[in-house]
Amino acid sequence: MRIVIADDAVLLREGLVRLLTESRHQVVAAVGDGDALVEAVVEHRPDVSIVDVRMPPSHTDEGLRAAVEARRLVPRTPILVLSQYVEVSYADDLLATTGGAGGGIGYLLKDRVAAIDEFLDALRRVAGGGTVLDPEVVGQLFARRRRDDPLRELTPREREVLALMAEGRSNTAIARALVVSDGAVEKHVRNIFTKLTLPPDTEQHRRVLAVLTYLRN
Repeated sequence: MRIVIADDAVLLREGLVRLLTESRHQVVAAVGDGDALVEAVVEHRPDVSIVDVRMPPSHTDEGLRAAVEARRLVPRTPILVLSQYVEVSYADDLLATTGGAGGGIGYLLKDRVAAIDEFLDALRRVAGGGTVLDPEVVGQLFARRRRDDPLRELTPREREVLALMAEGRSNTAIARALVVSDGAVEKHVRNIFTKLTLPPDTEQHRRVLAVLTYLRN
């Protein structure tokens, strides 16, 4: 894959460059601020970009805002955002850029980079157009459910399936995690789409819409 990295922490940035290069990927740009990220995405049209949320000058959400701008200028460009802490609103803002039209999006805690195989798998899924959310983000979403939650009609098992969908897992991977058959997962997914009244469309489109519903409520 051709990859852009944006992180102002030199040690992490160079560590990612080395990790990805050793994994036979090509890092086409490694930058330290949001403006440079946008320029790199527009110039190189990478397969995926890895972006730190907090970058200069204020170290708040510059990286996130740059990622949103990059997706505005290069629609559907895959972005994997890394954050030191769980900020559900950041994941919400980033997923909103899909507009239901797809394009790989991911939000992971930086600690996940240490689990190299899992990190690289998440990166591949985002580059392939998937949606990947950190399990801790998914966990916090349950904590903020409202009484008018549109997901209230889902059974506990359907909620489990949707949570794993939000982590970017395929039906087969969900079946493996829950120790059930692929057919059982497919039935749960169909029920989720029906209960959330998602319009008939491609499977990937409806999965993105389901995750957006999950995240925003």
